[in-house]
Amino acid sequence: MTHWLLANIDAGDGQRDRAFWLRHLAGAGVETPECRDIADDGWPSEVRPGDVVMVAGGDGSANYGARICLEKRAVLAVLPSGTANDFARNIGLPEDPGELCRLIARGPGRHVDIAQFGDRVFLNVAHVGLGTLPARESEGPKKKFLGRFSYVLELLRRLNARRGFRAEIRCGKGYVRGRWLSIALANGTSFGGGHEIPEAAPDDGYLEVIAVRPRPVAQLLLTFVMVRLNRKAPTRTSTLVHLKGKHCTVSTRKPKTVTADGDIAGKTPLNVSCQYQSLQVIAP
Repeated sequence: MTHWLLANIDAGDGQRDRAFWLRHLAGAGVETPECRDIADDGWPSEVRPGDVVMVAGGDGSANYGARICLEKRAVLAVLPSGTANDFARNIGLPEDPGELCRLIARGPGRHVDIAQFGDRVFLNVAHVGLGTLPARESEGPKKKFLGRFSYVLELLRRLNARRGFRAEIRCGKGYVRGRWLSIALANGTSFGGGHEIPEAAPDDGYLEVIAVRPRPVAQLLLTFVMVRLNRKAPTRTSTLVHLKGKHCTVSTRKPKTVTADGDIAGKTPLNVSCQYQSLQVIAP
């Protein structure tokens, strides 16, 4: 078994780089990982079934590592180093880097779902509408300085200027249509830098759709606060719709940008299916 280490030098604030993780991995007993450049597309051919692919970066980097692991039947180990790190939160990784590296040294822990659309996958969330703006526009010094709060600031800056878009959503046995501010198709428990989905799990075989209607900022914030306080996602309110299913589709009148795990991934229509526990990861 080989441990591979990939580090995204552009992830997060740059503090958790390759040298940072090599120190902690050595302290946990993983002393000679094979280090590769995440931009090099030649090295994946060397990966063998059962190898551990350690990815230091954000959710986009974890997505890249997951695709390699799915193809090679390898094990994904995420070293959270990005802005949001939602996938690390979804699978319950410890925040302490030393504890995380000791977990990696002990070996694989569980299988989790992945969401597939066309020839692509996502681990956390695909967005249509307002939720795509942070990935498209929160870049550069502001993102590095403010971290995941840059996502929230970007959304708040745009809320009053958005009238929404028309779409039809099908998920499981549920169907809704109308005008929406944002549609999120989630594969885990959190997305967008920490927005939680109560009662969701990364290994339950289901996708969660959270669709938000255009409303005044105060009403949107009140809905968000009530969901956080109640710890239960409402099925439907005047502001928010929550659907659950193994297959989900989003159709829009005009093609809309889709982002997946923080990267631009195409246009609508979006047709997603949940692949039950198809990815092996190192996690508690």
